[in-house]
Amino acid sequence: MISIMSIITIIVFKEESMSSKEKDIHLSFVKSMSILLFLLVAIYFAVVRWQMDPQIPIVLTTVYGAALAMFSGISWQRLEEAILDNINTVAQSLLVLLVIGIMLGTWLHSGVVPTMIYYGSLIISPKLFLPTACLLCSITSLSTGDSWGTAGTVGIALMGIGLSFGIPAPMIAGAVVSGSYFGDKMSPMSDTTLLASAVAKADLFEHIKYMLWTTIPALIIAVVAYFFIGLPHAHNVNVDEIQVMLGELSSAVNINPILLLAPAFVIAMIALKIPALPALMMGTLIGSVFAVIFQGATLPEVMDAMHYGISMETGNELIDSLVSGGGLDYVMWTISLIFCAMALGGILDGSGAIKEVVSRMMKRINSVGKLVTTTIFTSFFINFAMADQYLAIIFPGKMFGEEYEKMGLHPKVLSRTLEDAGTLTSPLFPWNTCGAFIMSVLMVNPFAYAPYAILNWVAPIISIIYSFTGFKIAYIDNGKN
Repeated sequence: MISIMSIITIIVFKEESMSSKEKDIHLSFVKSMSILLFLLVAIYFAVVRWQMDPQIPIVLTTVYGAALAMFSGISWQRLEEAILDNINTVAQSLLVLLVIGIMLGTWLHSGVVPTMIYYGSLIISPKLFLPTACLLCSITSLSTGDSWGTAGTVGIALMGIGLSFGIPAPMIAGAVVSGSYFGDKMSPMSDTTLLASAVAKADLFEHIKYMLWTTIPALIIAVVAYFFIGLPHAHNVNVDEIQVMLGELSSAVNINPILLLAPAFVIAMIALKIPALPALMMGTLIGSVFAVIFQGATLPEVMDAMHYGISMETGNELIDSLVSGGGLDYVMWTISLIFCAMALGGILDGSGAIKEVVSRMMKRINSVGKLVTTTIFTSFFINFAMADQYLAIIFPGKMFGEEYEKMGLHPKVLSRTLEDAGTLTSPLFPWNTCGAFIMSVLMVNPFAYAPYAILNWVAPIISIIYSFTGFKIAYIDNGKN
């Protein structure tokens, strides 16, 4: 994943290259809000009304924002630097996404994913599927610190198992996202955990322990909710139909428990802190070898699966949907969306639009509750507007850090708040890097699964409640809570 210090260095020191005169130029509040209004209107008509992809509305908003900034006296060079800086923060994530697409092609061709679906359908109870999916992803992401790796391996298999039980895809995706981002938030190996503690200047393990007070209740609420949400669908499961489907799956693909070594190996490598790219590349190599050994694939066929993925036609529509996809082309749509979103984020940053909007919010802060709530909504807003969870942690941390100090709050209050909002709300928008990735691997739009990603929106609510009641709000002077 991305170097935390490089991200902070880019954002903190990039302004040094600007002339002092140009630094003072920024968009007014009205102009800044007009860009965001343009985005909302464009997304509503193009995506909601006309059922189009979001890339072009985002590009049009970027063009509008850039034109507005340049007419206001901001140079194109400054805007371009901000765009490139924004893209640089997600460059490594884009490489990870590319490799995951290639790896998924080999895993489908080799039978790794079908094998995970086959044995998972035999082991997991339909009645407990959703809570089990959430807890399984929680354990995996906690041990690896990687939400993307969890969703791209265990999450894909769980989608197949849940669909075979007749559970709606948005519910399954919501449970996977809740579990995957539990570990992304809580693991000491997670980039966001390290980043939030570094930005807030809080001790890492104090930060993690303090987050338990919002995250564990949110996880409990999510698991209980998943149990009741899944019950109606569990009663409708036809065991005979599942057995027939599994029989057809085993006839179409050579199912072998040895194939489970591929995901186990990748998860183990990530847990051992081997960088994501080498770990995923090894997973791709293992998948390629397994495709030759277990499915009798030739080298050209494996390479074709890496590029174009797998399209299987067995006559069973459900099976075809479970074992098709993957490949380099599979993720290019998502990568184009991320590039468009990062360009818009660069315009909003380079023009000073985000800072102008947030500075207006600061004027109304006169209590801990309002400060924490403002921080959460700012992180949520940046995840929406600038489309990246790292920025949704760094920007509010920089903007509000001094206010937390003035109120005598312990740094871990800020670090926890940054994670409750910045980390957890990032997969809820389809143009955010996290939301785009989840959509590419689980094939469910974030707007569809967002209501079921219960942990991701319950934890910020709990954090707000604590801030107004004073429960578990720590101060520097007495060290309480």
